[in-house]
Amino acid sequence: MFTIILFTMFTIMGYLSTRNSIHYRNKNSFGDLSKIMASPLSPSITIIAPAYNEGLTIVENIRSLMSLRYVNYEVMVVNDGSKDDTLEKMIKAYDLIQVEYELDPNWKSKPVRGIYKSRRKAFSKLTVIDKENGGKSDALNTGIALSTNQYVGCIDVDCLLMPDALLHVVKSFYQRSEKQVIAVGGVIRIANSCVISGGQLEEIRLPKNWWARFQVLEYTRSFILGRMAWGRIDSLLIISGAFGFFDRQIALEVGGYDTNTVGEDMEIVFKMRRHMHEQRKPYTIEYMPDPLCWTEVPEDPKILINQRDRWARGNLETLFKHKDMFFNSKFGRLGLLSYPYWFFYEWLAPLLEFFGFLTVILFWYLGILNWDFFIAITATVYVFSIMFSFYAILWDVYSYNEYKKTKDILILMSCAILEPFIFHPVVVWAAVRGNYKKLFNIKSGWGFQARKGFVKAT
Repeated sequence: MFTIILFTMFTIMGYLSTRNSIHYRNKNSFGDLSKIMASPLSPSITIIAPAYNEGLTIVENIRSLMSLRYVNYEVMVVNDGSKDDTLEKMIKAYDLIQVEYELDPNWKSKPVRGIYKSRRKAFSKLTVIDKENGGKSDALNTGIALSTNQYVGCIDVDCLLMPDALLHVVKSFYQRSEKQVIAVGGVIRIANSCVISGGQLEEIRLPKNWWARFQVLEYTRSFILGRMAWGRIDSLLIISGAFGFFDRQIALEVGGYDTNTVGEDMEIVFKMRRHMHEQRKPYTIEYMPDPLCWTEVPEDPKILINQRDRWARGNLETLFKHKDMFFNSKFGRLGLLSYPYWFFYEWLAPLLEFFGFLTVILFWYLGILNWDFFIAITATVYVFSIMFSFYAILWDVYSYNEYKKTKDILILMSCAILEPFIFHPVVVWAAVRGNYKKLFNIKSGWGFQARKGFVKAT
């Protein structure tokens, strides 16, 4: 029954995501986004980018954020107590000087040591906040508190945003009249092995590393099919921390990010949705399939396991904190559909797989394993997973065609065939380890991802 329900849900997801993608493309096939960019009435946006020990790439990352095609926006880099030369490089490259500031004394965050602005008019959009280390959530909260703009974009400082990213974001916030758009999320693309120049993406390449290739497949399946489907029925429960934009006032009303969880991107969406439900206000969250944000993913299996370990702990923390939503009709589709799905098929499924594998070994040892049924259901699940991955790949090719070489598409299809044997077991093990740490209160922090950097154009 668990497998039948899963197959049914995935089939429905494929249908809903396809409908949503077609609807999105048709809806955005007309209209001139450049008018939004040029209008002085365009809503104001603050892009908040926490930075910790990013001295190697910080100057180029800021240059990329400063080159977006939009008029009324600010780039706010929060130096979260870096121990390297991140702050010094920013001061030197952008001619920064310390300025006066006011911070709400009741707003909880680590102390701010100084705020910097550039003496050059060309960098007037840049604000740098230097504060004591408090983690990503604390850095984002500081930025939200110090921003004065209508919307805030919370991103990773090393992400590459496409020049017209803010135009699409603003259009998403303003294309609804009957509901208030409280947040906008989007697809995250993988930039490993891509070529950049001057902070701009020059050439899209499929990663050379196989671990990164598996993640390209995983992200394509998750973002293009999974989250697009949940967005179609307005039941999305997570916006990626690498690319998320929020109504600042609503974010303030719910207290910003939770600094006591490692799943802060999921937690803030839960809180904002709960808040709007309890206020009985019509609202929605928009989700965009456009390739607007590119980021680097782990290429080392140890770092990958640590990342997925953290994701598992964050899922459990958020689900437990909001457990009263479980099959609660008060929250509509969120309580009756989204939360149960996330509970059974995002949190519980890896645990069932792991202990199911141990059970199969035990049954084989005891001589009571039904081989015919075991082989049949294993083959069925394997073939269905390949079909679903193939559909994600081909739909992505049809929709945006980022990887234009036939060789790249065949490599991704090879990843789909190999994933259940190589990549998926690693992800399952990481989820089990994360849950074990959380359930038995074994302390483990946010973790660290060593980045190799993008390929430079020559």
